[in-house]
This record gives sequence, C-alpha cells and structure tokens, in this order.
Amino acid sequence: MPLNPASDAFLETLTKALPADTIREAEPRFQEEPRGRWTGAATHVAMPRTTEEVATLVKLANEAQVGLVPYGGGTGLVGGQIAPSEVTKPLLVSLERMTKIRAVYPDENVLVAEAGAILSTIQDAAVDVDRLFPLSLASEGSARIGGLLATNAGGVNVLRYGNARELCLGLEAVLPNGEIWHGLKRLRKDNTGYDLRNLLIGAEGSLGIITAASLRLSPRPAKTGTAMLVVSDPTAALSLLSLARSTFGETISAFELMHRTGMDFLAETLPEVRLPFADIPEWTVLIEIGVSGGLDPQEALETLFGEALEQELVSDGLIAQSEQQAQDFWAVRERIPEANRMIGAVSSHDISIPLSAIPAFIPEGIKRLEAVGAFRVNCFGHVGDGNLHYNVFPAPGHSRAEHEHQRDDIKRVIHDLVHEMDGSVSAEHGIGRLKVKDLERYGDPAKLSAMRAIKAALDPKGIMNPGAVLREGTY
Repeated sequence: MPLNPASDAFLETLTKALPADTIREAEPRFQEEPRGRWTGAATHVAMPRTTEEVATLVKLANEAQVGLVPYGGGTGLVGGQIAPSEVTKPLLVSLERMTKIRAVYPDENVLVAEAGAILSTIQDAAVDVDRLFPLSLASEGSARIGGLLATNAGGVNVLRYGNARELCLGLEAVLPNGEIWHGLKRLRKDNTGYDLRNLLIGAEGSLGIITAASLRLSPRPAKTGTAMLVVSDPTAALSLLSLARSTFGETISAFELMHRTGMDFLAETLPEVRLPFADIPEWTVLIEIGVSGGLDPQEALETLFGEALEQELVSDGLIAQSEQQAQDFWAVRERIPEANRMIGAVSSHDISIPLSAIPAFIPEGIKRLEAVGAFRVNCFGHVGDGNLHYNVFPAPGHSRAEHEHQRDDIKRVIHDLVHEMDGSVSAEHGIGRLKVKDLERYGDPAKLSAMRAIKAALDPKGIMNPGAVLREGTY
C-alpha cells in the first residue's frame, strides 16, 4: 500500500490535534547518522510529551497513510533512525521529551522509565538505590532506552546479564493503529498468550513505538576487578575464557578481545588514550569480574593469571590496582570505535559466530578478502558471547573513498563466510536499512514469511518505520 508524504495539510492536522510546539522542522541532527551513509529526507519531527500524544499522532498518521520513523538518540549504526530519500517523505517521531523515571522498586529490582530516558540517567537512578542497570555501551551518554530496546542492544555486559531483551520485564507501546498497549508489568512470570514485549523488542519501531519500559535491575557487585591479559591468538583467548568460567562462574561481566590493529589506530589518532603495554601485543583480552563482599577480585584475577600462565594461555598481563587504572583499561576498548571512524572503515561488520568457530573465522576472512584487494582488518569485540566487530580498512596510505566501489563486495565476502559458519550477520546493531538485503539473502524463508505476516497483520498500511527491517512492498 503506497504511503503519502507528510504534507502541509497533514502537518496542520497534527498541529491542531497536539499541544503547541509538538510539530517542528527537523534540525540537521535528525538528518544524519554516525557513519554518514545516509541523509534523511524528513522535513519535520514530532516531539510528544506523553504516551497519549504519541497515540494521537500515530492514529492520525495511520488514517492519512503517512510513514513514521521513530528516533531515539540517533546512535544507531544501521540507518534505522534515518528516513532516506527513497522513502516517501515521512514524519520523524522523537521521544526526547519523554525522559521521566516513573518509578523505582528497589526491593523488586525494577525501574520504570520512559522511552526517551538516556541510558546513563537510568544507570545513575539505579545507583541511587544501590542497584545496577547493567546495559553498558560506548554511546550510553546519548542513547535512549526506547531505541536500545527497539534494537535489542548488547554492549559489554551481555556475557553476565544478557541483551536488552533480558533486561526488560514489560513495555508500554503505541501500536500502528494508535492503540496504547499497557504492558508495563513488573513480573518475572507471565504466560498469558503471545509475548508482545519480545515481539516489539528488536523490531526497530517497525511494529509500534515503545513509550516506556519496566527494566530489570541487579544487585551491585561489592567489588570489581579488571585485567588486561596478553594471549597469543583467539584460540588461547577462548581457552582462557573457559578457564575463567570454571574459576569465576557467573561473576564474569565482560570478556573482550582486541587485536593490535585497534591499538595501533588509537596510537595514531587518539594519543591521549593510555595504552597498557609499551609494545603492543598481537592479541589482548580485557576481563572484568564482579564479586560479593567476601572475595578479593584482585587476588582472584592473580590466581587466574597464574593458572593461565602455567597452561601457556597468556604471556603477560596487568591487573588494575585502582579504579582509575580500570577506567584506563576500559578507555582502550571503548575508544577503539572512535579511532576506527577517524581512520575510515571501508566496510564494518557486526557479526556473531559460534565460539568454537571464531579461531577459524578470523584468518579465513582475511584470506578471502585478499581476492578483493589489499586491506587491514580490525577485529575486536565481545568474544565472550561470540560477537565480533570485524571491520575492514584501506591499506596504509590509502583512503576509504578509493575503495567505496568495493564495499558491497567486501560485505558479501564476510557475510557469506558468517553464513557458512552458522553465524549471524547482525549481532547487536539490528537490521535497519543497511542490512535489509542481507536479511533477505541469509534469513530463513519460514522466518521471513512469518515476519512479513506479522508486519501485515499489525501494520497493514506499512506506516511504521517504512523500509527498515523489511523492504517496502514485501508484506
């Protein structure tokens, strides 16, 4: 069903139905995305203050068959928040005015927040009641919880606490017909039919607009320990992970793998970042544990290091002796994406691989890329849960622009290999607009058929984030 543009007449209808200053001209920030791959086409943005206002504008958009593109913090990396020119001029919907922490229930380990609340604000609200909201990622100072749930965000603590999906107990959302779903349950168990919560989480705004969420909190670890350990290769890293799990159980909150290319990029572009080793190792693991009050995390990490050294899994290492040193270790990992952007990747890949296949995947990808051209690969990421960021860069002295024509070929090489190894071409960033064709190429036909049927049933006019996740005209 063809969509209509957000015409002057439609915008005037919204302006009359909603409070003053709800409908605005879209500022340049709404037309951009972090990697600069798309430029938005929407000329106006709605900024509702309440769920009821969201419901009103969705109902009117559905009646007028005008597309809506939900906009969170703008930090998404697959274009889901951008309405490019090929989409009929839609209306952006930003929930940045809906930022309330509606309630906190410390004894239940639950916090209820509106969708526009920034992740770091939610983390701070949890700390205020001596609790932890463990979702953590580099953009936590600007990413909003609605968008993070809509994309089922991951981050560095998935190994212990799970993705955003596992951290959400209930949702409030506006469905494509303008109805409000009042699903803000605080229950761990609720088997009353189809799970709309899990349907909307990860749907990237294509089935409705999340307006609030009940979030699962956790006790704060009494003490944390952080270490940088040098390993010879990914095989040794996985053996170290197995040893750490046997030693620490579920106390491991993060286990990050970094190749020297990432640290070389940091040294080149961000010299203020303190690198932990004078001679940059080929492979490094960053591990963090959180323990109860009776344990000493530094002693525990020293024991792990000794055992790993004896088994020849590590050759060197540093255990943080202070909070500042731990922050310095994390700064290395968290600023690698920033250095990547400054170098300029030709093609970036957020992929998930079965753990046992990772040691074979990394060099095989490099080998297959040689048939396309001369490139550098910066491989790093949340190896504890199988999520790698496998980013391809031009050789030294060359620019991304020189290889732009090879971008699709590079992506095909890597994604074909991911598929061969029974992995996923989208681990934590979602499909957005960037990977719609990839989903069609690699997705299971039965799953795609079911997804299209769900989309057609809930959003028959196709107004919700048109062109994201599923290609227009396929449902």
